Amino acid sequence: MRFFKETNIQFVKYSKFAISSSAIFLVISLIFIFFIRGFNLGIDFTGGTLVQVQFNDDVEISDIRNALATVGLENSIIQKTSGTNEVMIRIANETEEGNTPELVDRGLKTLGNDGYEIRKTEKVGPKIGQELRRNTVYAIIFALLVIGVYISIRFQFRFAIGAVVALIHDVLFTLGIFSMAHLEISLSTIAAFLTIVGYSLNDTIVLYDRIREDMKIMRFDPIQKIINKSINETLSRTIITSLTTFFVVFVLIFASGEVHVFAIAMAIGVIVGTYSSIYIAGPVIIAWQHRFNAKKK
Repeated sequence: MRFFKETNIQFVKYSKFAISSSAIFLVISLIFIFFIRGFNLGIDFTGGTLVQVQFNDDVEISDIRNALATVGLENSIIQKTSGTNEVMIRIANETEEGNTPELVDRGLKTLGNDGYEIRKTEKVGPKIGQELRRNTVYAIIFALLVIGVYISIRFQFRFAIGAVVALIHDVLFTLGIFSMAHLEISLSTIAAFLTIVGYSLNDTIVLYDRIREDMKIMRFDPIQKIINKSINETLSRTIITSLTTFFVVFVLIFASGEVHVFAIAMAIGVIVGTYSSIYIAGPVIIAWQHRFNAKKK
């Protein structure tokens, strides 16, 4: 099945503009991450207690905060799930007065409204949170290294450079949006990031397979022409795969809880992964070959 019969879009022609735009956005993302907002880390990484409460009726966050203030939990992070009466209460550190979920329950009772249910409580120690942060970084770095080695063996080293650069671009792009929007990063979000890496890599490998085939047929043609032809030949497959995946995760965006944030990360990743396969992975090969040829001369 082909979405388009035949296309001859000059993707390589616009690659400089695309790469420049990506570079500008990534710089802005890094500024947000390191100097402005940082990351909104969940209790999986910071340690603390998460209490999920379901109210029968709509309750204002300000009223919940005032109620928690009566038991010394006024600094808790309170988030309301859009379209529902579900509230997530995050307490960064354990209190010395007693069990945190019991304190939350005692505070909520001051609302004078018994129409609520504490559905879930989670506790994570600060040491475990620090280990998870460290292990998460190691996992992503290790994944990129293994992918680089795999692409080098299956294709060529210059292909590996293009694939790894595209994957780093996708992860930083998504992290930048999460920092700007102050979306929570939890273990499920990290799972989404690793899924994004796998999805983007699969898209890139399909393109690389076609480039390798076209290089055998078009041995005397410029690399720009070969890559442009390969992108057009795989464009229909790329669009169909991306749209079907995007539609599924788009529906999940309207779910509640951690699935909501996971779906947002995946939706961003599908779009960015498709874009990077076309405008990052291919053009990096061209740039690498030009540099290699220039050194040869």
